Amino acid sequence: MTEHADWSEPEPAATPASTAVTPADAADAARLVAFGLQPKLQPARDQEYADLLRRYREDPPFARLADAVATGLGLIVLEVSPRAGMAVTAAEDSVFAVRMGDYARRASADGGDRFLHGLAHLAVAAMAFPRPEDLADDGYIGRVTVNGVDAFVRQACHRLEERAAEQGENTDPATDAPGLEAAWRIWSRRSATGATKDARRLAGSTTGIVAKAVSFLTDSGFLQRTGDDNGGTYRTTARYQLQVRDMAGSAAMAELLELGVVPVTDGTPTLLPPEDGDALDLAADAGLPFHSA
Repeated sequence: MTEHADWSEPEPAATPASTAVTPADAADAARLVAFGLQPKLQPARDQEYADLLRRYREDPPFARLADAVATGLGLIVLEVSPRAGMAVTAAEDSVFAVRMGDYARRASADGGDRFLHGLAHLAVAAMAFPRPEDLADDGYIGRVTVNGVDAFVRQACHRLEERAAEQGENTDPATDAPGLEAAWRIWSRRSATGATKDARRLAGSTTGIVAKAVSFLTDSGFLQRTGDDNGGTYRTTARYQLQVRDMAGSAAMAELLELGVVPVTDGTPTLLPPEDGDALDLAADAGLPFHSA
């Protein structure tokens, strides 16, 4: 006679005990965030950075710990990847936040120039990524020039002036008026380059303001300088693309793009020629990155 084994219900598998966070784990997470605060540092050139990024992607508890460290410092994690590293941006209340008012005060003693510095940054972003597809494409690289950005803003100013005239609006509102309407009047009346006795451009000229903006973005790891033509040529980085994605929904950004200076037709970005080019105070050899067909 064959005996049958008396099968009992299998015992439930033991649940592994959760691994406690060690001081070493916390230090590694903080180290990764510290790498993220060095925007010019590329993971491909730092083995420790690359190893911590790999750990972030493969170890969910460590990733949560690093995110928590960033949150505690008032940082927002935009992306963690080999191409961008640990890309973070500062929340408004973060100690790492750079406020436009502080930036403008460092750049100029004239408090009224705050609008111009803000518009310069807005224009660089709009020219670097003029289409939604550009922001969505991780492989897209935008290119801008200092003189080209100035020409773009002056053309936008021309459109705003035309729109104000058509709507019968006051042509000289208070300087604290909201939106782009206040800034374009100041920009259009400011010299594009100014000039010192030794032919250097003035810091308070519009190309000087754009140059300050792109220099700040370069120091922040958002742009890379590629040449000296047309006041300086620059290419975007993955970090800047992530940053612009974060601000793409802003009302001012949408207002600037809706002016139609950079139109979307067949998917090729072009900069429309002004109806009266001589009427615009454009910098010499603007070197616009986009040209009309």
